[in-house]
Amino acid sequence: MTDAHTPRSAASPHDAHTSKDARTPRNVVAPQDARIPHNARSPQDTRAQQGHAAEGGPLVEVLFPAGAAVPVEELLKQVGESRLQVGDERVKEFLAAFGRRLLRPALARRHPELGSLGFFLRPAELARTLAELAGEHVRVPRGLIFHLPPANVDTVFVYSWALSALMGNRNVVRLSPRSGAVAQVILETLHETLATADPVIAATQRIVSYHRSDEVTAALSAACDLRVVWGGDHSVREIRRHPLAPHARDLTFPDRSSFAVVRAAAWLCAPRAARVSIAEGFVNDTYWFDQAACSSPRTVFWVGAEDDCEAARADFTGHVSRVVTVRGWGVDAAMAVEKRVSTYGLAADGVAESVEFHGNALACVRLAAAAAAPRRWLGAGTFAHARLESLAELVALVERRDQTMTHFGFGRGELEELARGLAGRGVDRMVPVGGALSFHRVWDGVDLPAEFTRLVTVVA
Repeated sequence: MTDAHTPRSAASPHDAHTSKDARTPRNVVAPQDARIPHNARSPQDTRAQQGHAAEGGPLVEVLFPAGAAVPVEELLKQVGESRLQVGDERVKEFLAAFGRRLLRPALARRHPELGSLGFFLRPAELARTLAELAGEHVRVPRGLIFHLPPANVDTVFVYSWALSALMGNRNVVRLSPRSGAVAQVILETLHETLATADPVIAATQRIVSYHRSDEVTAALSAACDLRVVWGGDHSVREIRRHPLAPHARDLTFPDRSSFAVVRAAAWLCAPRAARVSIAEGFVNDTYWFDQAACSSPRTVFWVGAEDDCEAARADFTGHVSRVVTVRGWGVDAAMAVEKRVSTYGLAADGVAESVEFHGNALACVRLAAAAAAPRRWLGAGTFAHARLESLAELVALVERRDQTMTHFGFGRGELEELARGLAGRGVDRMVPVGGALSFHRVWDGVDLPAEFTRLVTVVA
């Protein structure tokens, strides 16, 4: 997602898209493109850090396929002209083989998010993606795609790149020098897979790394047919300073926030096993990326009578607390202090009626009014709670930046009615609790495979 980040000591971050522009949470690396003031170091220092060729400008480190650092002009020559088609069998075989490696039990146990990625790359899922593109027009690759993902959610770049490659595009993915351990595992697995892949993969796909360089970003932006920016609002604006070719376009995924909605009566009537399962799903939705992912809920809306909502909220919190304890989720001292600053700040401002702490890992804020639901990140494991009389009340509360609504206790008809009532003012995804982080080819209301292709009209 390409991010600017708030200093470690800051009280709260901006949003994270699948975690963007966020202060570095526990176990999540700092976002890329952290801005260094232009006067903070000399041009000579910047040049030494980035590495420059004698001629040809700053060097770009090629991470996949592994290679030497090259000038950006040479990088563009390496990628060459597209030799792929939409749904190219060679790409499908490569992605499927890569996915199978990610699903190896030892690897999936160590990094559960890679298991989800491997599931996304199953042959059946790739075939389904291609089948849904069928129509009266001929689909062709869009061309050269320049991806700028975030550094603090290591798997996002793979989803974006894999769908683009499946559509037959040449790709350049900029991976931050500060990407974490999971990104390194992904690169190692990609190289394993490349050993038996068709040479066309190495000829058309590049994952690179470079420190902040307007020169490199400008050159890649000018050369691409589509620029994909996963970042906070500030990051999107910064990237947009670099012009595209007249025919090219941006695909941006800026700051977003998300929430959960639960029918209180449904929760109270659910068997204990079901409530435990939903609590486990909620913990997965929120704690995997320290609640900094754009699709991780920050507020839980309870729908129903006041007594039912209070009883359901208390029982839900108890189940979540037990799951967090069993799984060993915790926060460090700095995060614990930050959560208290954020939550007590809401109370001081009159936004919160009460604040409850269940150890350092879980904090619950009861809002004075549902309209006061905070969009900003308050610290890992911090949840605001509010009551609604009906699901329809959300129509007046939702904002354009609201992305994912996880839900429990509502039927499809009710959800579709809400979607029509919102009429595009916000909420691009409605998924059951536990599915917040599940990536889909339609993300933020955008059909990614369709965006990665062009339509050719053929009339005989």
